[in-house]
Amino acid sequence: MAATANRTPVDLNHLHPLKERNQYDPCIVVIFGGAGDLSHRKLIPALYNLSLDGELPDKFAILGFSMEDLDDEKYRAFALSGIEQFSRRKVEKEHWAKFAPMLHFNRGSFTEAADYQNLRRRCEAIDAERGTEGNRAYYFAIPPAFIDTCSEGLTAAGMIHPHEKEHPFTRVVVEKPIGSDLASASEINAELARHFDEGQIFRIDHYLGKETVENLMVLRFANAIFEPIWTARFVDHVQITVAEAEGVGTRAAYYDHAGALRDMVQSHLLQTLCMIATEPPNTTGAESMRDAKLDVLRALRPLGDEDIEKRVVRGQYGEGLIGGAAVKSYRAEEHVAPDSQIETFVALRCWIDNWRWAGVPFYLRTGKRLPKRSSEIAIYFNNVPRILYNANPRAPLAPNMLTIRIQPDEGLALHIMSKVPGSATKLQQVKVDFHYVTSTPEAYETLLNDVIVGDQTLFMRRDTVEEAWKFVQPILDAWEQSPMDPPIYAAGSWGPLEAALMIAADGRTWRTL
Repeated sequence: MAATANRTPVDLNHLHPLKERNQYDPCIVVIFGGAGDLSHRKLIPALYNLSLDGELPDKFAILGFSMEDLDDEKYRAFALSGIEQFSRRKVEKEHWAKFAPMLHFNRGSFTEAADYQNLRRRCEAIDAERGTEGNRAYYFAIPPAFIDTCSEGLTAAGMIHPHEKEHPFTRVVVEKPIGSDLASASEINAELARHFDEGQIFRIDHYLGKETVENLMVLRFANAIFEPIWTARFVDHVQITVAEAEGVGTRAAYYDHAGALRDMVQSHLLQTLCMIATEPPNTTGAESMRDAKLDVLRALRPLGDEDIEKRVVRGQYGEGLIGGAAVKSYRAEEHVAPDSQIETFVALRCWIDNWRWAGVPFYLRTGKRLPKRSSEIAIYFNNVPRILYNANPRAPLAPNMLTIRIQPDEGLALHIMSKVPGSATKLQQVKVDFHYVTSTPEAYETLLNDVIVGDQTLFMRRDTVEEAWKFVQPILDAWEQSPMDPPIYAAGSWGPLEAALMIAADGRTWRTL
């Protein structure tokens, strides 16, 4: 008899009560690269949705800054097309009439000092018009190579205020990747530190703004049934998977120099690992939460040469089928070198050497051109003893498991054993499933709201970024010293055979999502 599922819709949105608008200081969000793809697809639609929800200051403006030949009206048309295509909310004509005047554009080059003076004058004019009081949030939607250039331009133009209460606030948002290795990440962080106080820097990883990732802390520390069993005594192992059905698409020029290890493992997967494995922070304050996550990274067991050889697997997608349609191999993608050795798949095993997690393996995997788009955390609990209902060694019971779906269909499920109705004593695994019943905010909405408020909880601190790179760096070094073609896996499969063999060597299997 097939297992049945108890789907209990639960509205979890009350876990994040809206802040009162009077808590928001006026400000201008200045988007460097304001007419780029990130602004069009993510930033402006997110700001529009925040406006719809009443989560922007009353005195607020958005100023795009880049070299495109636009003025305010053309920029508003650019913004409207992005909202119409990519916003989770439909355009409301009445509200658009209120939102459009917030949008402004200032054409300029990132390398010309005179353009920063023009930008300063434009910001001051908007201050006078909209009452934004000199507060600035600079969003660097730009390649990492321009971070120091733009920071220097702002400093020279006198557009960065000291990080002190008596001054208008200055905040800067920096997109990942923060560097391509430990050395470059440290260099970028040093460049930022020359111009901004650490309390002004918001290093954004959009994964941390996803509602389900945020809810991990609430799940653990607001429920008495979970935290006592969230230890090596009860947990057999943990799997974290970020699967993508799409290929590299328009990101090929970047991706063919980065690869899955830099693009996903160093940021998304390790940050999610920190949320799962952290000790209870002393408070819900930003620094306390970030200290707790840093402790997890510092407790990661360094990977030696043998670990990298046996417990780190890379792969590259070949031809195959996705949704019944034929797709080309990675090396056949536009802007990819025909002999590229860049990995599009990574799986690895790691250990956290502390009292809570000693002896519990954490398996991480991510890849492109996998069978479906799905991000999930699966916590496998220890099996019950080999007695009573688990006495048959040829048919062991499936372990209890908690799965947390980050995307899509955000929610969580508890997998437990239950008796099949009827006279015979037959057991089956059933799923108690909780899922969001309403549309959840996009990650950029949550994170932009936090930037405006000044809450750094979900943003990466300098030491956290560099600690994550310290864990990944030995893998990068080993691959550079021994270059090789990654194993090819068929598009539409769950990755190379080597990944299945890696976890099978521990007597476990990857969960099929």
